[in-house]
Amino acid sequence: MNLKTSRYLTVVLCALVLVLTNCQQDGPAEKAGKKVDQTVEAAGKKMETVGATMSNKVESAAASLDDAAITARIKAGIVGDSLLKVAEIDVVTTNGVVKLNGTVSSQKSVDRAQEIASGVKDVKSVENGLKIKSY
Repeated sequence: MNLKTSRYLTVVLCALVLVLTNCQQDGPAEKAGKKVDQTVEAAGKKMETVGATMSNKVESAAASLDDAAITARIKAGIVGDSLLKVAEIDVVTTNGVVKLNGTVSSQKSVDRAQEIASGVKDVKSVENGLKIKSY
């Protein structure tokens, strides 16, 4: 191989190395495309997180509304009963569990309040903490 051919091959090999090296590097469009893909992926993850948070808040709000409705129905039942006085009975509902507290005039009143609370739709259980007045 003569010197001229050797130089020619050297130049061709160098040019080939440069071309191959540049082919492996991303151009501006490829870099922008990767950035867009990363941003879309990050936004998707953020949307999933926001969706889960909103779902939890909606469920919590719905549970609070259900509890308030249960409490209102129990108080309406107490008001409508001639044996009971709504001012004597405190009603608190949490996740469908009703707590009755206060002081009433008789065991019959304690039992009747328990019966009213237990009969309300969506009540899971009743914790009756009513006490009988001592005269």
